[in-house]
Amino acid sequence: MTATVDLASLTGLETMQLIVNGELPPPGIAVLLGMSVVEVGEGIATFELSPDERMMNPIGTVHGGIAATILDSCMGCAVHTTLAPGEAYTTQQLNLHYLRAMQPGMGPVRATGTVLYRGRKQATAEGKLFSADGKLIAHGTTTCLVL
Repeated sequence: MTATVDLASLTGLETMQLIVNGELPPPGIAVLLGMSVVEVGEGIATFELSPDERMMNPIGTVHGGIAATILDSCMGCAVHTTLAPGEAYTTQQLNLHYLRAMQPGMGPVRATGTVLYRGRKQATAEGKLFSADGKLIAHGTTTCLVL
């Protein structure tokens, strides 16, 4: 895909599929954290990242904002896959529950967001973040305003 892609003419799912396929560049936050979109479908998006030392907080674990970011991203992008051409969204509310800490070098973590409700003006989604060995690290919900 060339730089002449008219994003306003694409559905949210089409846009996300182009990112997964490498035909559109990933968002800056994904590049910054080394996060990648690994799978998308109607109402679902899955992201991966490998926590490392750059993400540590002063108490020696990966900062909780990293879990918040990957969960916000997968849930928001799950909503994104439901958008018609010309529609946009923004996170209105984000609720998270942390169950265990992430550690640098623990291998890739995977977060999947799934749309629970899609109305005309708002959408809700849930997300779950798992370690490489299948343990639930955190989960949450989001409400997104559809613009």
